[in-house]
Amino acid sequence: MQFHEFVILLEKRLQQPLPGRQAQMRMSALKRIREIMKFAPSDDAKQSSVLILLFPLGDKTGLVLMLRPEYPGVHSGQISLPGGKFEETDESLIFTALRESNEEIGIDPAQVQIIGQLTELYIPPSNFLVTPVVGYQTSRPDFRADPKEVAEIIEIQLDDLLDDRNRQMKKIQLRLGISLKVPSYCINGKIIWGATAMILSELKEILTGIYPK
Repeated sequence: MQFHEFVILLEKRLQQPLPGRQAQMRMSALKRIREIMKFAPSDDAKQSSVLILLFPLGDKTGLVLMLRPEYPGVHSGQISLPGGKFEETDESLIFTALRESNEEIGIDPAQVQIIGQLTELYIPPSNFLVTPVVGYQTSRPDFRADPKEVAEIIEIQLDDLLDDRNRQMKKIQLRLGISLKVPSYCINGKIIWGATAMILSELKEILTGIYPK
C-alpha cells in the first residue's frame, strides 16, 4: 500500500466513532486513572492541542515526537508531541497545533494536510485539556528544533508503535525523588509514557487493520 492510499483510509476511519478514553487508559498508570476519574476538566482548564504528523520515512510511515528540555515544570524532560497552549489570537485548535509545531520543530504549516482529530485528553497536573490533531506531509519535513523548547527531535516508525513487544512497564523517576512504574512505549531506546503514550494508544487502536504491516 502506498503512503497516499494509507492516509486516505486513515482519514475515512477518523470520521467514524473513535476508541476514546478506553484506548487512552490502556497506557495510563493507576495513579493517572484515579486522577482522571476523580477530576473532570475544570472550567478554567487551559485549551491546547498537539500535532500527530505522519510522513514517508524510507519505505515506512514516520511520526515525529520531541524531547522536552529539563526545566522547573511537571513535564520536564518528557517525550511529547509538538504542540501547546491555545492563544487568543489563534483561529482554532488546529491553528494552535500547527503554529506550535512550527515554532518548536520547524514544521511548515502550508505543507501539512489535516485529516482529523483524536479524543481530547485532560491532564490534571498541568490543568491542560489537549486535542490531538492528525495531519500528514507527502515528504519528510525539514525539522529544525528550537533549543529553548526542544532538546531532541525524535522520529519513529508506525511499525514500532504497532509492535506489541515495544509496550513495556518502566520505572520513571519523577520530581522530588518519587518513582513510578508506568506502561510505556519503548522505541529506539526512548521511553514514551504519560499523556503522550495515552494519545498514541488511541492512534494505535485506530491504525490496527488500516496500516499495512
